[in-house]
This record gives sequence, structure tokens and C-alpha cells, in this order.
Amino acid sequence: MIIIGIDPGITGAISILENKKVIEVYDTPTMIDGKKNKRQVNGAQITNIIKEKLKTDKEVVAVVEHVNAMPGQGVTSMFNFGQSFGVLKGICSAMQLSMFFIRPAKWKKYFGLIKTEKDASRTKVIEIFPYISSELSRKKDSNKADAVLIASFFYNTYKKAD
Repeated sequence: MIIIGIDPGITGAISILENKKVIEVYDTPTMIDGKKNKRQVNGAQITNIIKEKLKTDKEVVAVVEHVNAMPGQGVTSMFNFGQSFGVLKGICSAMQLSMFFIRPAKWKKYFGLIKTEKDASRTKVIEIFPYISSELSRKKDSNKADAVLIASFFYNTYKKAD
């Protein structure tokens, strides 16, 4: 089984797990749009990343962090965040991928990350998967770590891969 873990949003990430191993991890591809040069999710690049994983006879599932509006966020940023989430759902639906949605509190509790700093997920991933530590060398790589933990949570709790 191939598990695609997705931390949605413009600064999110995508991870690919196969047989309990992290195969790849990406920052969410983005592009510049409009007169104000705002970034948005690049659906075509995300589709290409996922399409490459479908060239197998193994089951492929997408596990997406189930997000909601966050208190204190501006209307525009929440609209952009929701738009990114919708693009990801649309891509997975169009590719007929099985999708599972995991609330942040659920996977964070499983890994002991409730009420910790954002960077704690990066430390946790390096602890579990030390061979990808070079992929998580920057502080902003905590989004990649979140994507890995989302996929790993699914692997450990919902499905047992072949």
C-alpha cells in the first residue's frame, strides 16, 4: 500500500509512505497568480506527483489533515486556505483515490504532540525516520514532518500495509 499524507495549505506538504518507509516528501507546489503575485496551490504539479504513484498495482490512498477555520485568522487567509483544501480534495476525487480525513488533534495525540511547539513534529519524524533527517533540516520543514506523521498515523492505526 502507498499512503499519500497531505498537510493542506499553501505552506503545506505531501509525503509518500510505502511499506512503513518514507519514500518522498515535498513542499506543496505553488505558483504565482494575479496582479498581486499571490501564491496558490499548483494543482497540475500535485496531480503529477500523485499520478506517478498510481503507476503501480498497489493500493494508493490519500490521507488529508481535516482542517477547519482557525480563530484569529483573517478572512482572506482563511479563504485561501479553504481553496487549497478544496483543490487537494478535487484532485484526489478526480483521480479516484480513496481519501481519508484525519483531524489534527487525533494524529497529534497519537504522537504525543498536543500542546507542543510546531517544530516538535519535525523532531518526532527524525526520531522515527532518521534516514530522512536531511529532508527536514529547516525549521519550516515542520509542514513536511506533519505530512509524514499524518500518513504514518494512518498506517499505524487504520490499515496494515502489505
